[in-house]
Amino acid sequence: MSNLKPNLSKEEARAAMAELKPAFSKQEALTEANRCLYCYDAPCIMACPTGIDIPGFIKKIATDNIKGSARTILTSNILGNSCARVCPTKVLCEGACVLEDREKDPIDIGRLQRYSTDAVLQSGEQVVEVSPVKSGRRVALIGAGPASLGCAAELVRRGHEAVIFEKKEQPGGLNTYGIAYYKMKPEVSLAEIEMIKKLGVEIRCGVEVGKEISVAELREEFDAVFLGIGLGDGRKLKIPGEDLPEVSDAIDFIEEIHTQPLEKVKVGKNVVVIGCGNTAIDAVSQAKRLGAENATILYRRSEKEMSAYRFEYALAKSERCEFLFNVSPVEIRETNGHVSSVTMVKTDHKAKPVEGSEITIECDQVIMALGQMKMQKMLAGWFPELKFGPAGNIETNPETQQTSVPSVYAGGDAANGGAEVVNAVAEGKRAALHLHSIFGGEEAQPPVQTTRYGMESPRGSGFTNPVRVVG
Repeated sequence: MSNLKPNLSKEEARAAMAELKPAFSKQEALTEANRCLYCYDAPCIMACPTGIDIPGFIKKIATDNIKGSARTILTSNILGNSCARVCPTKVLCEGACVLEDREKDPIDIGRLQRYSTDAVLQSGEQVVEVSPVKSGRRVALIGAGPASLGCAAELVRRGHEAVIFEKKEQPGGLNTYGIAYYKMKPEVSLAEIEMIKKLGVEIRCGVEVGKEISVAELREEFDAVFLGIGLGDGRKLKIPGEDLPEVSDAIDFIEEIHTQPLEKVKVGKNVVVIGCGNTAIDAVSQAKRLGAENATILYRRSEKEMSAYRFEYALAKSERCEFLFNVSPVEIRETNGHVSSVTMVKTDHKAKPVEGSEITIECDQVIMALGQMKMQKMLAGWFPELKFGPAGNIETNPETQQTSVPSVYAGGDAANGGAEVVNAVAEGKRAALHLHSIFGGEEAQPPVQTTRYGMESPRGSGFTNPVRVVG
């Protein structure tokens, strides 16, 4: 049994986990929208994987057409409300803003996107068009994360039936269970999903494919299958002490924050997080906010080599989280069966251990943030013909998301290995548009273009393709 306990009262916990960026007021939104230059060849569109017409939706905010603004966003990205909160906008659309090139603050695109979509979600008004003509075609989607939601929404908009099978009690995947609480509360994800269900998407929760329903049954009953299953269990270091009660995976730690009252979340006084990706930053920052006196990240490589975004790193440092680089844990030590310290060795520039360099730091909780395992074995059992990439991700055609099995498509972390929510939505859309063309609809697959950030981004996504073509 763990020695950990809650550190904060209900009021303290709510205050500690308050949103990083509060919503714009109307006046703030109008002021920010009027800063936009409404570029014709807008680089922000090019930097958005879902191809949102960013100048278009901002112009509608400036003219107080909030419903039209939200329609522009949600037609391109049905998860535009959650993406407004969790997208790395500083790297994507805001990072491409021409104002930044002129040494000015870029437009706060994320908060403007939230301003429009919040209003529509709160009103309950449906602004996304759905075709009145039904095709009779049916698609089964496994996993109710962003990729499947994006795919299903596009399918039902075009008159096809989409049924999502989700083994957990709530849909949403990492949007519901795995985003840092101070970025997005789970109720935001669930409200967005209610909007998607009103479009006509059916979501069956508590149904695990392979148990409650077989893959053979899905292939018999549906015209195609979309795999949006995400990733599996967290990786382990395979060092002594990993099985102690105060050691957990970062995804499990964050899920606990999302599934019980904040004031009941148990956090140590001295917390160590192993790994230095964005999930590790989320874990260490939330541990600190929930009452840890010390929260420290251990990483076997250098600061320059960490995979976490720089703005996430800066956020954690501003919250007085500590970082130890070029160290590799070799043992989690215990006292009376509970975590008491972590012993590590220094590493060289190749991340190799340096002999005789052991260091031990005291801690009472260890969180592993080493990434998640691929579910290759399970998938190969479902579809023996399915091909995988060298890293174990599902191999897909990047323009259609079609796998080596013609009637099977894939997107999200299971296919891309672990990218952003917006990338998962874009992949789901690509699959839906290709399926639509196969089902007899118009040739809807958008061309794929490469942005200056090296990401592939489809142009347009709506019925009328409002996004301006950038040559």
